[in-house]
Amino acid sequence: MLRTAVPQFNEAPNGPEEEINTDVGQPVGNEDLRQLKIQLHQQLVVNMDMGALAAMTKEELQLEVRRVADELCQRSSRLLSANERACLVREVLDETFGLGPLQPLMNDPNVSDILINGPNTVYVERNGQMQRVNVAFNDAFHLLHIIQRIVGQAGRRVDAANPMVDSRLPDGSRVNAIIPPLALDGALVSIRRFSIKPIQAADLITNKSATAEIMDFLAACVRARVNILISGGTGSGKTTLLNALSAFIPEEERVITIEDAAELRLLQSHVGRLETRPNNVEGFGEVTTRELVRNALRMRPDRIIVGECRGAEALDMLQAMNTGHEGSLSTVHANDTREALSRLEIMVGMAGFDLPIWVIRRQIASAIHIIIQVSRLLGGERKIVKVSEVSGIEGENFLMQDIFAFKQTGVDKERRAHGCFHVTGIRPRCLERLAVLGTPLSPELFERRILAPVITATEVA
Repeated sequence: MLRTAVPQFNEAPNGPEEEINTDVGQPVGNEDLRQLKIQLHQQLVVNMDMGALAAMTKEELQLEVRRVADELCQRSSRLLSANERACLVREVLDETFGLGPLQPLMNDPNVSDILINGPNTVYVERNGQMQRVNVAFNDAFHLLHIIQRIVGQAGRRVDAANPMVDSRLPDGSRVNAIIPPLALDGALVSIRRFSIKPIQAADLITNKSATAEIMDFLAACVRARVNILISGGTGSGKTTLLNALSAFIPEEERVITIEDAAELRLLQSHVGRLETRPNNVEGFGEVTTRELVRNALRMRPDRIIVGECRGAEALDMLQAMNTGHEGSLSTVHANDTREALSRLEIMVGMAGFDLPIWVIRRQIASAIHIIIQVSRLLGGERKIVKVSEVSGIEGENFLMQDIFAFKQTGVDKERRAHGCFHVTGIRPRCLERLAVLGTPLSPELFERRILAPVITATEVA
């Protein structure tokens, strides 16, 4: 038998290795299978030859691990059925090459969020609905080991000195983890998943997150280099919408993206991706969003996309929008389009400059043209609930006008929100700009009316 090497990912923290129990002649239960999986993984590590790892590809290594694991399972044939052996081997492979108990959830395209509350409690969001799943870790050490593997892939760390971490998986999924002693009942992990295929404008229309009229207007704004701010709460779909709108940026333009955890997947070829960096073990080396925004201005960008404005970088982003980098996009946490402007005021104040409030407001009013409010409604549906235009400032107040809006009219029997999109009847001031820059829209698009709901294939069936 060829002896290969695998990463020692789930070794027991204490005690000697144990042989797989083959003396019991009764069918096994779930707890027995769990213990067998632990013992099988330990025996698999013992049977691997570290010297052979360099000579094998990942695919060859996976095949050999499967063969060795299956051979070890044969020793317990009196205990396991064929289906149980296959399940056990698959779980061992997930433990060795994947994310252990989380791997089946990561393979499920319908899972959008994974929430872990300690080693024995896991919730997922499927199709907008939160539900608990029958997934558990061996113990707190096992869960911590999984977390360390996740954050290690992105060069981050989590330990007693650094108990909180933001990271991402290779597929772009965003991960936040916080471990004891800050988490009292075991490590807390939140994984925000992203689909392999980026969601496009057509998908937003099909999912009834927006209408064709709204997306036509927003597409024209992006092509005409209108500065856009996307506002919304956590999990409302800000990054998804930002990614969808970025598809309308012309191919010939140079785009620089700046994020805390790289989530955007732009389809253009001329894209420079920047990501912030936390302090290293010695407490040095941090690179903030604000520093990356400043550096991006020296990289000859046509547009700058800031994944999310959270602090002092808001001032540098506004200055970039006002000094030749029109068509830039960003997101911000807020519950309404007008509140988003107030949030910007606060973040600009965090920059450390003693600027009068009227100067800050004029900067904001001249830099931000369109604000899009997205929301996660009751039942899990995410929608564009308002598209507003910033038309200037009068006294101490911003002049804003709503162009499109979604009005919720109630909930159905399944506690899902329903309503309709409507056009307010206000013609945006940027129409002339759109026409001059080659993306004209008919004035009839903005006539006051209720927009017909989109009928999905499921409803037709």
